[in-house]
Amino acid sequence: MTGTATVVGAGIGGLATAIGLRRAGWSVTVLERRTELERYGAAFGIHPTAQSALDRLGAGDALREHAVPYRDAHIRTPDGTSIARLPLERIERTAGRPELLISRPYLLDALLAGLDAFGDVPVKLGERVTDVEALAAGQDLVIGADGIRSAVRTARFGDRSGPREVGTVAWIGIADIESPVHGETWGSGRFFGLTPVEPGRTNWYATAPEATTADELRGLFAGWHDPIPHILDATDPATWIRYEMRHLYPALPSFVSADASAGHVALVGDAAHAMTPNLGQGACTAILDADALTRALAAAPPGPAGIAGALRAYDRERRRSAQRTAFASRTLHRFMSTERTRLRNGVVRLLPG
Repeated sequence: MTGTATVVGAGIGGLATAIGLRRAGWSVTVLERRTELERYGAAFGIHPTAQSALDRLGAGDALREHAVPYRDAHIRTPDGTSIARLPLERIERTAGRPELLISRPYLLDALLAGLDAFGDVPVKLGERVTDVEALAAGQDLVIGADGIRSAVRTARFGDRSGPREVGTVAWIGIADIESPVHGETWGSGRFFGLTPVEPGRTNWYATAPEATTADELRGLFAGWHDPIPHILDATDPATWIRYEMRHLYPALPSFVSADASAGHVALVGDAAHAMTPNLGQGACTAILDADALTRALAAAPPGPAGIAGALRAYDRERRRSAQRTAFASRTLHRFMSTERTRLRNGVVRLLPG
């Protein structure tokens, strides 16, 4: 079926949803409250399932043009001892393609190019949505892709579920050197991650609750194995990003509002299931949401009943899966951040690679 839709939010999930709807023949408008898109340089891990979703959305080739494979990574202790390998080889063997890493600007550009190819999908920046119900009354469907502080979610589902701090401060940056090793190093109450992002550059991320400045962060990791101190020294502190880690809690009872009298609404991405970054699945789950929602709508019969049925099908396909991923990521965060390192490391050594 086809119809009119407004996507609120021009992040990964919002742009992917807009592409999927337009490919299905819908008339689509994207509204973004910021005056420019967020282009900070964090690297996204794109699992093969999300790569397949992007292929269905027509953005897979653009993804692969700038992505790099992630094939060899370990979990280490601060002295550099490897205690486990990340299961990247198993993922590639099972899926027939490797995990990919891509910087946020490149992925945004790939999705924007996908929209531009249609020539008739406006992306309106600086548009803050304040009356969701009025917006829903004038459209066949409103998609809330407006992040963890979603105005669409609050207007339609209330404020019981909202951003909750997990008590950890995270730092991210990109160094203009290539690291010879990749993976994560787990210490007592803190950890450090290194991934490729593009030739000649390394994406890094760290948690250290007691660090409030770049110098303090460097000091806390000064005695850790190479190349961690060198990576921090090679990154301009002006480009570092520091943020309080948050997740959406409690989990929503539904990602959709399928009542035609109130206007149809669906949530995707962080608006539906914002999670801690420990599994590196935030972008993937948003892309999978977009793919599932637009496939369900494309296959639905015309009319309000068709939209309602498609929304319920989307909720059945994605809600429990996405919420399991969010729970697993939060659980992994606790496991990684524990100060009981001997027990944790012993468990990690038993895991299959």
